[in-house]
Amino acid sequence: MKAIVSEKGQVTIPKALRDKIGLRSGSVLDFSAEGGRLIGCKRVEGGSLAKWRGRGKLPTGQTVDAYLDQVRDANSG
Repeated sequence: MKAIVSEKGQVTIPKALRDKIGLRSGSVLDFSAEGGRLIGCKRVEGGSLAKWRGRGKLPTGQTVDAYLDQVRDANSG
């Protein structure tokens, strides 16, 4: 695949590559140059589970411990 550098130094990353490595709007890339090659690496902040932190919802009025006890009881029998 190829991309053309614009007058402003901008490049459009082909969609197939964006999809393959999970680049979305707002993704951060780190760039380096090695042996005449431009290397761009997707920055992963805080590990692979960080993006999910704080997104789970508990049933109203339940604590985490109570919910885990309920789920474990349901799966044990």
